[in-house]
Amino acid sequence: MKTIKKIDVKSIALPARKRVAAYARVSMESDRLAHSLSTQISYYNDLIQNNPEWEFAGVYADSFISGTSVERRAEFKRMIKDCEDGKIDIILTKSISRFARNTVDLLNTVRRLKELGIEVQFEKERIRSLSGDGELMLTLLASFAQEESRSISENVKWGARKRFQKGIPHGRVRVFGYQWEGDHLVVIPHEAEIVKRIYQNYLDGKSRFETEREFASEGITTRNGCRWRDHSIKTVLTNITYTGNLLLQKEFTDDPITKKHIKNTGQLPQYFVENTHEPIIDMKTFRLVQNEMARRRELGPFANKSLNTTCFTRKLRCGKCGSSFIRCTRSTNAKYHSALHPINGYYRAWNCGRHHKNTSLCENNEIPEIILKKCCSEVLGLDEFDEQIFSKRIERIDVPYQGLLLFNFIEGGVISKEWHSTARTDCWTDELKAQQKKWLKDYRVKGVGPHSAFTTRIICGCCGDTVKRQAEHKSRKQLVFWRCRNSCGIRGIREEELKEISAGILGLEEFDSEAFMNRIDHITMVRSGLMEFTFKNGHTEQAEYCIKVRQPKWTDERRKAMSERLKQLKEAKKNGCK
Repeated sequence: MKTIKKIDVKSIALPARKRVAAYARVSMESDRLAHSLSTQISYYNDLIQNNPEWEFAGVYADSFISGTSVERRAEFKRMIKDCEDGKIDIILTKSISRFARNTVDLLNTVRRLKELGIEVQFEKERIRSLSGDGELMLTLLASFAQEESRSISENVKWGARKRFQKGIPHGRVRVFGYQWEGDHLVVIPHEAEIVKRIYQNYLDGKSRFETEREFASEGITTRNGCRWRDHSIKTVLTNITYTGNLLLQKEFTDDPITKKHIKNTGQLPQYFVENTHEPIIDMKTFRLVQNEMARRRELGPFANKSLNTTCFTRKLRCGKCGSSFIRCTRSTNAKYHSALHPINGYYRAWNCGRHHKNTSLCENNEIPEIILKKCCSEVLGLDEFDEQIFSKRIERIDVPYQGLLLFNFIEGGVISKEWHSTARTDCWTDELKAQQKKWLKDYRVKGVGPHSAFTTRIICGCCGDTVKRQAEHKSRKQLVFWRCRNSCGIRGIREEELKEISAGILGLEEFDSEAFMNRIDHITMVRSGLMEFTFKNGHTEQAEYCIKVRQPKWTDERRKAMSERLKQLKEAKKNGCK
């Protein structure tokens, strides 16, 4: 009898399709290059979708953006973000120069993608980034692309300088008060009136800040509808274009990779072209303004009428960073008025300019003005500080570090003077001590003041210090604790729980502040989890409170589960690559 065996059809596992994306870029705006970009996009769309082993993951295209930096290329950064999110396996691009013209950016990006297991294929150079010699070839060819960009930049700059020599500007820069009509600048009447007013205000003695505030109050704005700022007014005051002449090559780009603009202060020749357009300001007025700006620059802060200068202005110099000290005025509580506060409600001190902007920039701290005057009087041999004598004899004061002043005399010689801050001692007068004692007595007896009923009434049994109230913000919720600020090891207690325990000790259903202050003298935190209530009649009672111990985030169970999860991901990735 014949034996028949049934052979089942074996299921053949199809290989996973690669998710493929493409990147395209053009650097200049023109109809020809715009057509080139659209052609690149269409080409990659067809190429990827017609390959049965590939899955279309999109085409990323940056238009009219240079390849020397990735900062302004939004589509390029979006593509890298999708790669990091695991949406792309392969990136196609026309050439290395389309991908990046900066060698450092190119290699950093390719290496980052290599860590993610993503391959970049450069069609023109026939290079695959995951191949053995891929990075070596990329380094060499990327250097050529970068140098090509540098060469193009030099050619462009050469052409611009040739145009400058003929009196032709490079591009059409926007100038407030003018508009371009063809190759000529034409005056805009209402903007020209604002320019004339800016110049007149400055010659009348007004500062740029005064003009800024004046325009803001009258609603006068820039062409874009923005508020006039100090730097914008300065640009108008220093722009020789308003005299009807052009000054070409006022700034230049030193490095085509970084594209950083540098002000031309003599590094390259400049070209002055006369009578190119209608003037708004005559040359005499322009020169008067430049001379006035130079005079005010020489005077420094003394030229600005809005600044409250003193005899110490520009006299104090930081020995660490070289910055000048500036005067700082802070308001204080009137009840703390003392010899340290010569004006009721205000505290004046001199701070290093860099330290005032950011304390991490310089270590030199403030010098109270009253102490500064006292040191000056002692160095000059005066009973009282005299501004005129100080200005005539002292050239400057150097501050090498906090606590030392070096007085440099105009006639020559240096005297060092040490000083120590007595701010706390000077503020804590006998009058304030009496006020504090009275407040504490009234508070302990009557509860006068905005403080909590527990304030000054909870004592740490370990160090004897007063337990303080602390607030924490967790999950959009404010939690209040009472803790010892010293490292005693005694755990704090939440205010809600403290109120519940206090109400139970007093035999009340709810916590009552007045009843607590009338009957309880103080609470002692004996150890973590145990408190002792001392009544005013001498009676004591102990109560335990809950100590919340934080559970470790990584338990053995979580570690084991995560280990299994990582193993599964590795297996899945390995199977997907086969």
